Amino acid sequence: MGQSHETSTIYYLEMLDRGDLRAKDAPPGLEISMVAPPAFEVNRRFYKEVGAKWEWTDRLPWSDEQWSAYVNRYELQTWTASVDGEPAGYFELEAQGAGDVEIVYFGLLDQYTGCGLGGAMLCEAVERAWSFGDARRVWLHTCTKDHPAALENYLRRGFQLYDTRPGQGLLP
Repeated sequence: MGQSHETSTIYYLEMLDRGDLRAKDAPPGLEISMVAPPAFEVNRRFYKEVGAKWEWTDRLPWSDEQWSAYVNRYELQTWTASVDGEPAGYFELEAQGAGDVEIVYFGLLDQYTGCGLGGAMLCEAVERAWSFGDARRVWLHTCTKDHPAALENYLRRGFQLYDTRPGQGLLP
């Protein structure tokens, strides 16, 4: 994601059983909706707005055609979060081989960070991931340049760390 030459640590996490999810109640007004039909403008907007603070840059030069090709795949689902009807964040799920589902991107708009939404939104993302195709494993990666509470949130929801690697920028 990032083009920085600053060293970071990348954390790879997984959940191997749906029963490992430790729920967090959703705050009043939180709604999660799938973007259907896919609309690349939604992904691009959230990628730019959520990712600005965390140096997400890899997709910034993408053309409309590249965005469209990315989101218009059977393997990808995009979900948005809103609070009282106002956009608050998003996540992308990608079905991969052998029953893996990756939470590719997950984040809140800056004005909604620190409001207690992250845990509830992550629970929704994990539930949606387990219901996507023939999921047998839900996984994601984060790093030290991500939100300071990200790793802790993933661990509190039941993810297990399975690998740690040095990295450049945000994520490989």
